Amino acid sequence: MNEAALRLLLDQIAAGNLGPAAALERLRHLPFEDLGFARVDHHRQLRQGAAEVILGQGKTPAEVAAIAAAAAVHAPNLLVTRADPAMFDAVAAALPDAVWHPRPRAITLERAPRTRGRGTVMVVAAGTSDLPVAEEAALTADLLGGPVDTLYDCGVAGIQRLLAELERLRAARVIIVAAGMEGALPSVVGGLVAAPVIALPTSVGYGASFGGLAALLGMLNSCASNVSVVNIDNGFGAGFVAASINRL
Repeated sequence: MNEAALRLLLDQIAAGNLGPAAALERLRHLPFEDLGFARVDHHRQLRQGAAEVILGQGKTPAEVAAIAAAAAVHAPNLLVTRADPAMFDAVAAALPDAVWHPRPRAITLERAPRTRGRGTVMVVAAGTSDLPVAEEAALTADLLGGPVDTLYDCGVAGIQRLLAELERLRAARVIIVAAGMEGALPSVVGGLVAAPVIALPTSVGYGASFGGLAALLGMLNSCASNVSVVNIDNGFGAGFVAASINRL
């Protein structure tokens, strides 16, 4: 059990809201709880520094709500990615303090202060069309190891918009760069900063972008040595890695 979850459990016992038998019942579910259709990993925070994140995609609203309710017993802060309004309605019925984030399609629950890192995570988006993926990355990084600064709509077609923000870029400890089309922006950013750059290809672009494949291949072939790459539209993965770096 992580420190925040243990503190929450002890506070509930001290306030008289949880008796010894109920406390033991909660501890009995560790390290994981079998719901029949899912096994909720309550020890993820101890192993990886962040509680298990729920992927909404492919699940029913009832399944997402059940997993979230089980996880919230031990983890004060939760993140559900690739969610939809129906999933949020189901989660909010069980956890009324849950919050819906429309653009990144995410649900959060925050009952404890966010985890902070040693510096700032900068999230850069080439264009406004990249914002759903960029904001998934920003929300994830900010919840799990921020703080986060953002720099949007500064793609290579108008490179002066990026160059005007060099001071902010160079102040970041780790940078996520989301771009579609030909995916050139991470290489440009990588050549300007000393920090690690996480390239995040998006599926934005016309026919020959092949749903983000062109951007992915361009980023994998970056000539900037400080650039690494996550999968197409994987804002969560980029945000998680950036938060992990910032917590080191």
